[in-house]
Amino acid sequence: MNEDSEMDQKQNLQDSNRTFPLSFILLDFNTEGVQILLFTSLLTIYLVTMAGNFLIVILVVFDQHLHTPMYFFLGNLSCLETCYSSTIVPRMLVSFLSGERTISIRGCFAQLYFFSFLVTTESYFLAVMSYDRYLAICKPLHYAMLMNGRICIVLIVCSWISGSVSISLIISFMSQLSFCGPNKIDHFFCDLTPVIRLSCSDTRSIEMTAFILAYMNTSPPLVTTLGSYIYIIRSILRIPSTTGKQKAFSTCSSHLTVVSCFYLSLTIVYVLPNIDSLRYLKKVFSLFYTLLTPLINPFVYSLRNKEVKEAPSGWFGKLSHRGTSFTSKLRRTPAFQHRNTGME
Repeated sequence: MNEDSEMDQKQNLQDSNRTFPLSFILLDFNTEGVQILLFTSLLTIYLVTMAGNFLIVILVVFDQHLHTPMYFFLGNLSCLETCYSSTIVPRMLVSFLSGERTISIRGCFAQLYFFSFLVTTESYFLAVMSYDRYLAICKPLHYAMLMNGRICIVLIVCSWISGSVSISLIISFMSQLSFCGPNKIDHFFCDLTPVIRLSCSDTRSIEMTAFILAYMNTSPPLVTTLGSYIYIIRSILRIPSTTGKQKAFSTCSSHLTVVSCFYLSLTIVYVLPNIDSLRYLKKVFSLFYTLLTPLINPFVYSLRNKEVKEAPSGWFGKLSHRGTSFTSKLRRTPAFQHRNTGME
């Protein structure tokens, strides 16, 4: 009994000597001396990203010609990209401008939740959009029946829910961890692996759970995406005319560009081994799916899709026509004619 009590006292003494941090420090890229340049560049990217994705959402909502399944999915993707950028970039802007790199543990967990939730949801969105293109190109006669409004809503809602449920389970496990050592995160945002490394608790169960959930949430969407494009390419190659091939490929090349950038960067960041020589490389490629993918999304779709490019001109044409019609009606009113006569 005395030995047990002495061991308990020693353990309590060790626990009392531990420091339990209330916040973490994000080391980002060690950018001393170039904060203003990085702040300006990052702010420009963020504003362009927000404006581009927000414009696509507006066009999809208000333009009747874009009320199709493909643009319904694109509008949801743009909305997701807007939220996605806002979970990371604003805090980085504050850090570059003020030099403050600390983030509270709750704030770190919140950022980790929303970032992981949106990344998972985006993988499902890309799979749904790939399946939509597969039906449009390979099953055109059955497309309207297989991709009606109800099915579109179900696919989008299931994508949002799937992304939320998985990461909620991980966050509930992480809330039970103890952080009693170093509080410096070698990253520019709170990602799962760098945060878990700082815990002094046993993290093997969390790491295994995170691996299983990551596999479950990435493999089916990736297989669906790859399978859809295998059938799409086979169908395009069977089209006899060159014009038909170009038209069919143009409908899915934009989405294929976004998919390639997204999955390539994720593979480099999360599949390559966690060794010191690759740590900086992983940081750089983390910028691709956190900053560049949301940035290129509106440009790729707006530059490659004829309907999106014509939507703003159609709006301006309607406004111009209404303005001309209103002016001509105004000129025919007696009061306007009387004023013009008096001025002459």
